[in-house]
Amino acid sequence: MKISSPLFSDGAEIPPECGLDGGNLSPPLAWQDAPSETRSFALVCEDPDTPGQPWRHWAVYDIPREQAALAEGLPQVNAVRGIRQAKNDFGHAGYGGPCPPRGSAHHYRFRLYALSAERLRLSREPSCRDVERAARRLAIAEAELVGVYRR
Repeated sequence: MKISSPLFSDGAEIPPECGLDGGNLSPPLAWQDAPSETRSFALVCEDPDTPGQPWRHWAVYDIPREQAALAEGLPQVNAVRGIRQAKNDFGHAGYGGPCPPRGSAHHYRFRLYALSAERLRLSREPSCRDVERAARRLAIAEAELVGVYRR
């Protein structure tokens, strides 16, 4: 399974419009070659370079197996056209863009999970961490895209 974005390649810089202070638009993402037994997808974006535990910027889940992309700039709400978004570490639902300290480059991992279930059984307003834990338990495949962001 592979995940990609038309805005940046693996290991490359994430454009400013995706940063918290530059537009805060979630990047468009697309994937291919999911296992045939996939029933849904979940996506988690985190910054592992923050002190302590990774900072979770975004989690999207209950993505139907027929869907192979997420459009740029998903609204920051719990549900969008049937898919769900969790509460990020900024404290709101949806995407929260990169915002590392000035002069420092951080890595942002967009990890896609192909799942063996149609829906994740989660609370009404789960955190990104909740989504990641549930997705890992049901994952049959995963793919990762890493972007770099510097302010």
